Amino acid sequence: MNPASDSPSGPGDAFGPGGAFGPLAFQLVLLRRMADHQPGLVEDALRELGVGRAEMREANRRWQAMLRAPGRRGAGPRYRSVLGPPDATGERHVGDLTFEAATWRVPLWPDLRFEVLATPGGSVWNEWLVRAPGATGPGLRTVEDLQPWSCTVDEVARAFAPARPLEGTAPTRWRLAFTAPDASGKPGEYTVEFTWGLLQRFV
Repeated sequence: MNPASDSPSGPGDAFGPGGAFGPLAFQLVLLRRMADHQPGLVEDALRELGVGRAEMREANRRWQAMLRAPGRRGAGPRYRSVLGPPDATGERHVGDLTFEAATWRVPLWPDLRFEVLATPGGSVWNEWLVRAPGATGPGLRTVEDLQPWSCTVDEVARAFAPARPLEGTAPTRWRLAFTAPDASGKPGEYTVEFTWGLLQRFV
């Protein structure tokens, strides 16, 4: 049996005392959405976390219930209740707009951070994975460098500017269309899809 195929003790091991929904469970939420396109990488990640698919499904079920619950919290307070105080906060400027940025560490991806951008009034504008300050991202020169889970939306957009944002296929997904050379230097048109800001596949 694949050790990550199911949890021998059933759903619950990924949750804290009293079944609390914390950072480990939130990582499973990220993985559940990524499993649609990168099941092999997700299996590896589950083994690293020491949990199984049953716990991943349960974490996602509970997360979706939080999103739909009557009287639910806003996204900003919800993330703080699940992930704790942000590791860093500050301002982020996108064009003429100014956002309050909060970031948290994600143990599965030590060179990344989970970032939430909110308006001064508290409304969340974006929530995704970004490169950690000071961390070195991949060298993106050709289309062959675009490997799953290797880079973020921001990194691809900068490397192959001017990239064109396209509508995602589902919530928490983004797509970019751009021109990039292959290993021989021949340019081509490509579209890639991201989940929670992390590269998943060509589409």
